[in-house]
Amino acid sequence: MGWEQIVILVLLPLACLAGVMLTVLTLPGNWLIVLAATGVAAWQPGVIGWWTVVALVMLAALGEGLEFIASAVGAAKAGASKQGAIGALIGTLVGAIAGLPVLPPIGPIVGGALGAAAGTIVAERGVQKRSWGESARAGTGAAIGRLVATLAKALIAIVMALVACLAAVV
Repeated sequence: MGWEQIVILVLLPLACLAGVMLTVLTLPGNWLIVLAATGVAAWQPGVIGWWTVVALVMLAALGEGLEFIASAVGAAKAGASKQGAIGALIGTLVGAIAGLPVLPPIGPIVGGALGAAAGTIVAERGVQKRSWGESARAGTGAAIGRLVATLAKALIAIVMALVACLAAVV
């Protein structure tokens, strides 16, 4: 085993662990895993193959897609209008960004969920003129959708980390 493989076997798992942790914090950790695997594939092509990198890109894109639409789907399933679903998307983004400096480990998670709920409620109440109860129900659906999305994306990050690390040792 050469020094190159030792470096890979030490740094790749650390990058993957950092990627999973960033993903849990609603940051682009899945793409860190892709970047690390791509670097290994470019530097030492015999360690990680390009098909593995392609699979990791596809998993990361799936995670992004799930995260992007989950709060809107949650809101819609709870009876929100199209405007409520758009409010959930905007609220998720604003809430996650606002939550980042407030409570760094869990701020983006809570902020994203609260933002999804608030964005849905504002759209349902202000644009659609729905009752507080209907708006709150749709907002709750958006918040639950956002939390499910965070969990799903974190699970995808774990799978990605395992794929990358196993590819490096097999």
